Amino acid sequence: MRFEELNLSTPLLEAVAQLDFTEMTEIQEKAIPLLLEGRDVIGKSNTGTGKTAAFSIPILEQMGQLPQEERRSVCALILCPTRELAMQACDEIRKFARFQKQVKPVAVYGGASMERQIYQLKNGANLVVGTPGRVLDHLRRRTLKLDNLKTIVLDEADEMLNMGFREDIESVLAQIPEERQTVLFSATMPPAILAITKQYQKEPVLVQIQSAHRTVDAIAQFSVSVPMGRKTDALQLLLLSKQPKSAMIFCNTKKMVDELTEALCLRGFSAAGLHGDMKQLQRTQVMNGFKSGRSTILIATDVAARGIDVKGVDAVFNYDLPQDHEYYIHRIGRTGRAGKTGAAYNILSGRKQEMEMREISRYTKADITEIPVPTSKELRSAAVAETRAKLLELAAAPASEEALTVAQELLAQTGSPEQLLAALIQQQLDDATKNLPAFDVPKPIRKGKRAGAKTVRVHINAGRKDRMAPNFILGALVEATGMAGNEFGKIDIHDQYTTVEVPETETDFVIDSMQNEKINGKSVAVRRYEERDNDYRGDSRGRGGRNGGQHRQSRHGYNQRARSGGYNRKRRKG
Repeated sequence: MRFEELNLSTPLLEAVAQLDFTEMTEIQEKAIPLLLEGRDVIGKSNTGTGKTAAFSIPILEQMGQLPQEERRSVCALILCPTRELAMQACDEIRKFARFQKQVKPVAVYGGASMERQIYQLKNGANLVVGTPGRVLDHLRRRTLKLDNLKTIVLDEADEMLNMGFREDIESVLAQIPEERQTVLFSATMPPAILAITKQYQKEPVLVQIQSAHRTVDAIAQFSVSVPMGRKTDALQLLLLSKQPKSAMIFCNTKKMVDELTEALCLRGFSAAGLHGDMKQLQRTQVMNGFKSGRSTILIATDVAARGIDVKGVDAVFNYDLPQDHEYYIHRIGRTGRAGKTGAAYNILSGRKQEMEMREISRYTKADITEIPVPTSKELRSAAVAETRAKLLELAAAPASEEALTVAQELLAQTGSPEQLLAALIQQQLDDATKNLPAFDVPKPIRKGKRAGAKTVRVHINAGRKDRMAPNFILGALVEATGMAGNEFGKIDIHDQYTTVEVPETETDFVIDSMQNEKINGKSVAVRRYEERDNDYRGDSRGRGGRNGGQHRQSRHGYNQRARSGGYNRKRRKG
């Protein structure tokens, strides 16, 4: 559907045309007619689908039809989770309102001058875009009055709730007229969102666009598995191999953003970090640097990156997997926009993250291809090939008289064309490989003791007195973790506790998986084994005794069934 088909006022249609908006997106086509009718709407839509225009165009159209007296007060309020999103939404609204002089949009958010915002609010602002905390602050100061509010929009509502703004939002909603239009946009619909819609909206219409996984079809998705503690090394090798002109890297914590930014800068990359603890001036500088190309890598948390519109990102790297599957779609959706292809790389450590990656793949209905981490040898070979191609290309182009003269002089002085060319190639190679690491990331160990992997022992607080047997213990471990039986080593059952050898690289995963599990009807606790555990009183029979031998025999007999698939139900399900 085209914007021209809507019965919009001429100033608004002219602004839409100047912005090259012709065909409406799906969310716009479904939401705008309902909002123009004054209906309450719930929009389930991801970032980058055009929802800002979906709610701002009806607001501007309605404001243009109001009497002049009513336009002197605030007619519409849009709440956003972050400063960046509020600024971006306000800028977009200004573009749509460029031919409506009676509309005066203002953005209010924390980290900016309160005095300047008060001045703007007192001088005719009638459309306010802001973060919940700062809006509530202005309401308390009476510098913002919403007595004549016609429309309120909760944009990225799920993110506002995740950030702890629920009380602020409800405080704002309690101070606006009951007769108003309430619009809510959210990428997900958790129970808290549904509770808000039930309490504060009147007969809302749900507008839902097509399944989110379809929005990532143009993005090639990959994963690499590395040992614990080697993620930064793997990221460095991936960046050097793929050489994206611009890339975004996502971490789950502010601390990790700071640490990773420092690590990449020390390794020669042009990287900048972005998170919620930074002051507004710092955030603006970081974003301007990334948009202008001064920084080629932006490292961010989900909250800091929410609502930021950055075009032309070549690749997205998930240093940490997101805690919500919807966030994965938001993250990788930064690349592959406007009809272009993109790439997303996920760096995994341990079986738990590999299982999470499989869940994400099922949720998004996308193929996520596992690839090996590039090696230093491969990167050097690529640099040699690139240098060779570049020199052949240069040799095919005509040289200037000056360059030919210098070449002849150099040949006369060295007497060896090969030596001269080799020196030039060496310089090119040194420049191309100066940031190459002197290491390679080893492949993660996926098998247990039988494959020669290093193992450690875990302690289970159940033993002979609890009627434990090797088959019970191994069966519980296989069922909880999805690992094969032969990935576990020796099982030693003592009177009051049991130890099991597990692959060192999978220790944390095994312990996490066994939380709240039962073995032979007993709830058990699993932790790393410590030597002091030998001090249990009454446990005279230790490892290697007659009973220990029987346990190992039983344990291996059970392994035969585990290897045949009898006790590996979880892995077959996945």
